[in-house]
Amino acid sequence: MKLSELLKNINPTTIKGSTEVEITGVNIDSRKIANGHLFIAMKGTQVDGHQFIGKAIELGAVAVLLEDMPDTLNENVTYVQVESTEKTAGEVATLFYGDPSHKLKLVGVTGTNGKTTIATLLYNMFREFGYKVGLLSTVCNYIDDKAIPADHTTPDPIELNRLLADMVAAGCEYAFMECSSHAIHQHRIGGLDFTGAIFTNLTRDHLDYHKTFENYRNAKKMFFDGLSKHAFAITNADDKNGMIMVQNTKATIKTYSTKRMADFRAKILECHFEGMYLEIDGKEVGVQFIGKFNVSNLLAVYGAAKMLGKSTDEILLALSTLKSVNGRLEPIQSPEGFTAIVDYAHTPDALENVLAAIHDVLDNKGGHIITVCGAGGHRDKGKRPLMAQEAVKQSDTVILTSDNPRDEDPQAIINDMMAGLDATQRKKVLNIVDRKEAIRTASMMAKKGDVILVAGKGHETYQEINGVKHHFDDHEVIREIFGIK
Repeated sequence: MKLSELLKNINPTTIKGSTEVEITGVNIDSRKIANGHLFIAMKGTQVDGHQFIGKAIELGAVAVLLEDMPDTLNENVTYVQVESTEKTAGEVATLFYGDPSHKLKLVGVTGTNGKTTIATLLYNMFREFGYKVGLLSTVCNYIDDKAIPADHTTPDPIELNRLLADMVAAGCEYAFMECSSHAIHQHRIGGLDFTGAIFTNLTRDHLDYHKTFENYRNAKKMFFDGLSKHAFAITNADDKNGMIMVQNTKATIKTYSTKRMADFRAKILECHFEGMYLEIDGKEVGVQFIGKFNVSNLLAVYGAAKMLGKSTDEILLALSTLKSVNGRLEPIQSPEGFTAIVDYAHTPDALENVLAAIHDVLDNKGGHIITVCGAGGHRDKGKRPLMAQEAVKQSDTVILTSDNPRDEDPQAIINDMMAGLDATQRKKVLNIVDRKEAIRTASMMAKKGDVILVAGKGHETYQEINGVKHHFDDHEVIREIFGIK
């Protein structure tokens, strides 16, 4: 493809060299550059790609998209200067890969909690309907039944368009993806054509990056602001930011709620650890999920499927067969009669929701709740005391332990969490830095009918300590301690 074709949707401020050079690949990672490639120099949050322009040219780059023109130019290379490579990378990648999102029914899911569950359930549902489907999620990416490991919630724009193009080549008709606030703010989804978008909820998260809650909210809102009039926007009417998300969108707006009038409504009829009986839009259905927040997730899935043309009966039938996503409210029964639940909850709100779901099932049956949780290193420190407060509020005993401390001292993170508790609350709390020992201690304390919530890591199979990832899987540890396979 000629460079001139890749530039037709952007407005360069300066071009040095020929735009008729043939481009054989596009990359923002200089290490992946090969002969004939276009290198996009991105100013990232940690590294400035401009410092790798020389390396990219050595590896065969014939053109560079950049913001700052170097003092010395290579006469065999074309330099294209733009105001923001971050904003233009998506447009260039979309064109290079043949505009794949226009060839798919692409639905994005954003919000603090529930993104993975909703995107994955939609993927599973539409495969159940008989379609070839793509998935882009925190846990794993899928091109129909082919798994592609995921490094980020939302890939960079080059990788994202390549994956979408692979989905098109594999015959996929639908694709469902998580859209993180980082990805929206960094224009990683720029240039994509979305058939629909879903908003789940908004609570404190990622303030280490966004700095303020308003910035975080506005990053999410950008997604809906950019939708076309041909798209649909489904928003959670039970969240106070739900209608703010869609106030400037051109898309068709639909709402869902468990509390008030909305386009899609549901209520819980019965609740057990094995699942719930719900009423959705006047019809009863049994589902293999628990928790009020999961009712909202299922409503979002139901609403999206309706907007994509499916009938109520076929959607409810599919919902009844779907199972929980890996690491989301996953129960493991011990031989002694107590239950461990593995969940990814790593924000105060998510922890509150999961504990509330456990209380709903226990419903004064006498069982105690023991919560094992921590907080990640080098992330929003302000949520650490809030996490501890939520855990203590709804648990009989709390064991604070390591999550992914990264390069921080694990005990210092626990100390930050403890700082949110008063003397009375601290009497309910143990702190055990070693996560395996923390889970073992909780298991030794538990009796028949009790519930151990192991929160924070969910689907993750590693623990990052001093910048090194070590294998660690909460599921494996619990089964080993329980003596089950």
